Amino acid sequence: MDSALKDLVEQWLRLDPNEATRAEVQKLIDEENIVELKKRMSPRIEFGTAGLRGRMEAGWARMNDLIIIQASQGLCAYVLGNVQDARTRGVVIGHDHRHHSDKWAKLTAAVFIDHGVPVYFHHGLVHTPLVPFTVKAQKAACGVMITASHNPKQDNGYKVYWENARQIIEPHDKGISNSILAHQEPRPLNLESLLGSPLLREFDDSEYLKYISSLCHYRSLNEQTSLKFVNTSMHGVSDPPMSKAFALFGLPKYIPVEAQQQPDPEFPTVKFPNPEEKGLCSDLAIATANEAGADYILAQDPDSDRFAAAEKGLDGKWIQFTGDQLGTLFASACLDDYKASGKPLAKLAMVASTVSSKMIEAMAHSEGFRFAECLTGFKYIGNTALSLVQEGYEVPFGYEEAIGFMFGSDLRDKDGVAASVMFAELVVTLNKAGKTASTHLKELYERYGYFQTSNSYFICTEQATINAIFARLRNFDGQAISGGTPRYPSTIAGLEVTRVRDLTVGYDSGNPPSYRPTLPLSSGHMIQFRAENKADGTKITLTTRHVLYLPRQTSGTEPKIKYYLEGSGKDAVAVGELLRKVVQELSDVWMEADKNGLGRP
Repeated sequence: MDSALKDLVEQWLRLDPNEATRAEVQKLIDEENIVELKKRMSPRIEFGTAGLRGRMEAGWARMNDLIIIQASQGLCAYVLGNVQDARTRGVVIGHDHRHHSDKWAKLTAAVFIDHGVPVYFHHGLVHTPLVPFTVKAQKAACGVMITASHNPKQDNGYKVYWENARQIIEPHDKGISNSILAHQEPRPLNLESLLGSPLLREFDDSEYLKYISSLCHYRSLNEQTSLKFVNTSMHGVSDPPMSKAFALFGLPKYIPVEAQQQPDPEFPTVKFPNPEEKGLCSDLAIATANEAGADYILAQDPDSDRFAAAEKGLDGKWIQFTGDQLGTLFASACLDDYKASGKPLAKLAMVASTVSSKMIEAMAHSEGFRFAECLTGFKYIGNTALSLVQEGYEVPFGYEEAIGFMFGSDLRDKDGVAASVMFAELVVTLNKAGKTASTHLKELYERYGYFQTSNSYFICTEQATINAIFARLRNFDGQAISGGTPRYPSTIAGLEVTRVRDLTVGYDSGNPPSYRPTLPLSSGHMIQFRAENKADGTKITLTTRHVLYLPRQTSGTEPKIKYYLEGSGKDAVAVGELLRKVVQELSDVWMEADKNGLGRP
């Protein structure tokens, strides 16, 4: 064991208050398992805009009691130094059902109370959106949710919301990270006395349910519908709030996938607890739906901030909607409701991440409302919505293609429960008109153009290779001058590249004369290409993205080059064939996948 590792191990054994995790480390020492000790001890898990998320084990690179205590001490100090009246406004803390979530929420609460800060604490399981909602409702200084969302069962996380009830963005992520490093020595905490503290204040879902109720527009239709819904909570926490939300909307009780209805941190029936994967249309969900004669399957991820849906087709097969298709359906419904209100469309705005479908952008151009795009993640979507409101717009909806949807003005974050009942009410109104979600989607394609996505990724664990690939994209013909304008590919699959926006180097060919992008720069590599066949109007938008992979950050940082591809045009078959050609050229020519040894899923 070298001296650097020895220092880290000794520091851990000195500071860790948990006997079990100290024993984990001591066992590795006794076994002389240097390889595993290095993995556990370095690099330290780092606080970012997503907070903390990682595997639950002993060590500086993992999630455990000591990391939670230090994170809470640093966050507490930062909040007290940067949020006005934080000591009287208090903080909100909630947790899901994962292993250690309850204890870590109590440790977090104990740290703040130890510093004289009141804590709004929910003693049961909560779905993630309830925390930012309560931050806003109580005008709290910040919020913490202990969850790892849809990560594997071995993981847990520490998610932070700022005083504006949005996920944190720069510079607070760096400020909190530095504060954590400055508050390493854990103060003694007594969890047994926590419940008796006068600074511990309970919060419930009563105000949140009023918000859910405010989203309902067609209760009488909901009460009359003959549609049947099946719902899966994917072993997460969504069933109680979903049941309450369905009742508030007057919707018929859904049929639960019973094997996945109750919270279970082991997630025994799903390989990966993410409804974006095949979990939504799993054998269990389909069997339940077919047996019940259901029309739609609904799903929320384990912490219930994401939503997915499927419809039973006329041929008896289940159609799972993509996040972009659901976003289009929701946007159309919001537009119809806004039109019905008689308010001027010039005051309506909607938000989507830059890697999401451009169909809402097409709707906005056609209908005359404002569309705004932002970087990926609800920390940006929520804050973009806030900025638009400050400009005088109403922002009833925002989304990202990764099945996250935001509704109304009371919660500027994704909410799987709100999305579920909004979708259910939408299909009820469509059913009344003799339509389904899929037939209505086809009508929207006919009105605004056909849009189809093809998102995937290349696997590459060598950062140098990834850097070389993106460097080549910025000097594709080899003619770029150092410090000058990049030279990107000019065509793809026979289409002319009409615009390039590089959020790594800060270049946007469509924004002269400065050629600076209006969106903030992204960490890692991110280049978006727009290309068009000007003869028939067929277009594609292709975003290539890689966030620097760091083992200490497991949320959103993977050894992948992701691509988000969307084609649009009048002919669905032609668009589908075009996407196939684009993916082929992207792989063979742009990425040089074989030469660079890139893997595919």
